[in-house]
Amino acid sequence: MEPNNNFPGTSDNGKTAGIVSYITIVGWLIAYFAIHQNNKTALGSYQLRQTLLFHIVSMVAYWLLGMIFTAIFFSSGLTTGWFSIIFLDRILQIGFFILWIIGFIGAINGQEKPIPLIGEKAQTIFSGI
Repeated sequence: MEPNNNFPGTSDNGKTAGIVSYITIVGWLIAYFAIHQNNKTALGSYQLRQTLLFHIVSMVAYWLLGMIFTAIFFSSGLTTGWFSIIFLDRILQIGFFILWIIGFIGAINGQEKPIPLIGEKAQTIFSGI
């Protein structure tokens, strides 16, 4: 009897792990431990490495921005600095969203397409995944 390739998870070549890994850091954990550990593929590993660095970079960027915002908010210059931080936050959100969309589309299409700025670096940093 031949395997049913229409059933999700039987022969997806790592697409499922790649797609799920883009859905927040919790999605990455689910993709790595529940999907990738049972069905290790080159595409799944590629996408997991990319999304791990993407999630780390975005969390660190927002954490640093929050620290800067807090410092400006509690300092005496509330007006100009506060609006600058809000503007910078919006620019970061749009930038990260565009990077996320590029990577997510690559995962949906089953391509090993690097996320701009961080995709190639992720492959060397997390080569053990």
